[in-house]
Amino acid sequence: MILFYSEKITPRIEYIVKLYFEQILQVKVLFTSDFMEFKNAESAKINYSGQPFKGGIYLKPHPLLFESEISVKKPETVDYKNAQYFFPSSADSFLPFDLFAAGFYLVTRYEEYIIAERDHYGRFIAGESILFKNQLLKKPVINLWAEMLASEISKTYPQFAWPERKFSFLSTIDVDNAWAYRHKGFSRTTGALTKSLLKGHLIEVFERIAVLLRIKNDPYDNYSFIDSVFEGNEKLVRFFYLLGNYSRFDKNISHRNLRYRQLIRKTKRHYLVGIHPSFAAATDKRGKILKEEKQRLARITGSSVEISRQHYLKIEFPTTFRNLMKAGIFKDYSLGYASATGFRAGICTPFYFYDLEREKTTELLQTPFQVMDVTLLHYLDLEPDQAWDEILTLMDEVKNVNGTFVSVWHNESVNDRGHWKGYREVFEKMNQLGFRWANE
Repeated sequence: MILFYSEKITPRIEYIVKLYFEQILQVKVLFTSDFMEFKNAESAKINYSGQPFKGGIYLKPHPLLFESEISVKKPETVDYKNAQYFFPSSADSFLPFDLFAAGFYLVTRYEEYIIAERDHYGRFIAGESILFKNQLLKKPVINLWAEMLASEISKTYPQFAWPERKFSFLSTIDVDNAWAYRHKGFSRTTGALTKSLLKGHLIEVFERIAVLLRIKNDPYDNYSFIDSVFEGNEKLVRFFYLLGNYSRFDKNISHRNLRYRQLIRKTKRHYLVGIHPSFAAATDKRGKILKEEKQRLARITGSSVEISRQHYLKIEFPTTFRNLMKAGIFKDYSLGYASATGFRAGICTPFYFYDLEREKTTELLQTPFQVMDVTLLHYLDLEPDQAWDEILTLMDEVKNVNGTFVSVWHNESVNDRGHWKGYREVFEKMNQLGFRWANE
């Protein structure tokens, strides 16, 4: 047990301290604002106050965790061990920066409330983040800070016993469009053929006709291959299906399509299946579209829907997560960037969403991901061998802190054709290694 002392225990303090100790380091923490209780305690203890005194580990707090508003501020940086961290502490603290304030700033996505710049999809830009600007986006800094905290406690209290933690691995598949050519309906199929003809895309025309005549396989129908890669590790896999109405950014098969419904039911027999809320749902402030899409999936699978990942990774704080909770979804896998790999919130451990506007810890568990296939190819323009090196680097970072590595792939990206040539092998190698590490 850890005893944590501060003159005032705020909701922000309670949230971030529990994240470090109970969710990452997996030890119990108790809070007190009673100085005598802290002084007389014989357990491992931390003094997070303005006054250092004998006994315990001392860290002078930054004011951030004692505030109750969202203010526009640029955190002051601190040089420590060849890295630039933020929120200075003091010379007599065990660290020159306040890891609790810094961790809170990152996991709550504080900067996404105060920085207005967005990309053309309305998403927060990776390059605007403090982690990117300080060359820390590829590091799970919060998990590393937790290790620093544990190291200091072990040094001060050699008898303190830490529970064993293990590396975890999750492989996830987003099904934005189940088939490239099949099961699209007469009007969509003839329209697409006409459009290809008018543009002179004859290879695409011939391929589409060959697929429709069942001479060739549909290039997006890679489900048997995916099953073969996941065989024996189905519990470490998540599938997310798009069930929104057809629109500019939601070009999926209709949720009424019999073949699509059969595919979803087949997937559900082997894997945990969640909703992939449409772009339209993400921009619906009231959350009505999300509820309808969730109900569609529940009707198709005949079971409750517990997990989600936003289509296009379209997130708006705090609306997106409030809408998920209103819809009865309390596990989300959306937290990551489309344009960059790495650690959007600086962490590789699932954690609970903190509603900054309401100053409240919620029941919604966020599982961040570190890498997505589209990022590697379309945003970073990596060859397959370069993509594998990027994935392996990130997996090593996660394994070194016993975190959870999560990747995002799509059914079409493993077809080993065209611009995706070679990525099927990357997918196989990543999963083989991840499953082996997780099962060690």
